[in-house]
Amino acid sequence: MISRLNEPSGTPHGPLGEALGRVVSAEEVLTKDTVVAYWPALDAYLLDGETSAWTAAQWAEHLEDPLLEHPFAAGPAGDRRAVVHLSVRLHPDDRRPNGAEWSEIAHRFARAAGFENPGDTAGCRWIAIQAQPGRLDVIANLIRLDGAWQNLPTGLLKRLAAEARRIEQDLRLIAPAAVPGRRCLTGSVPDASSQLAGVLAQLTDERSGPLAAVRGLIERTAHRAALQPGTGPDIGHRLELIAHRLHRIQQDLDATATRLTARPGRVPAAPVVPAARASGGHSP
Repeated sequence: MISRLNEPSGTPHGPLGEALGRVVSAEEVLTKDTVVAYWPALDAYLLDGETSAWTAAQWAEHLEDPLLEHPFAAGPAGDRRAVVHLSVRLHPDDRRPNGAEWSEIAHRFARAAGFENPGDTAGCRWIAIQAQPGRLDVIANLIRLDGAWQNLPTGLLKRLAAEARRIEQDLRLIAPAAVPGRRCLTGSVPDASSQLAGVLAQLTDERSGPLAAVRGLIERTAHRAALQPGTGPDIGHRLELIAHRLHRIQQDLDATATRLTARPGRVPAAPVVPAARASGGHSP
């Protein structure tokens, strides 16, 4: 099981579209098989079973509401990129957990990431999406119900990795043989497959890799284009689709790196290109 913390965003539509692997739609209802877990306090505000009729666009609006309700809330760096996206991918040969297990995995990662704290009734909103084989996405808004900013725990990446190891042991899931881009866990000299995986890991690194940097520039340009008078929303939308395709390339390369380390000497399967996403949508 490998967890990845993506760059924070100012809107949930991009992360949700990436989690679904398809357009965020105002028509598609997301069932409990897709939204496997969410902010526990939400049930206190809703009728029983109400969320089972929510569309993807309504879930996106639910995550976006704190940005609108607290227009002056800002993070430690002074920005309002409050939407955090954590993706978790199982080993390629792993079994497929059932719905209850996915829900447990989601809540455990939400607690490890600081999105959910037991007994905190004014915490931040989050949802967990299981829409793609062997993958879970946890998306949270760090603006809390009381308008404060939920700071992420110190040493977050180590906390997530440690929780992944515990979940693998508790649920009898497969642990990765090696981490892409690093020395093999056994301490042996990396073979050719591990070296190739290291190159791919450097390309796809979300914090310092060149593909992430280019994608970030495209996303910022899309945002500015959408605000420019005379350009219209079409240009911004096209740029968002380009950024989405680039992100999918990152994910395909990252998956290939995992296969190279987990199954050395075998040719990875060809990646499946998902449908492009689009942003937008509102809920009641």
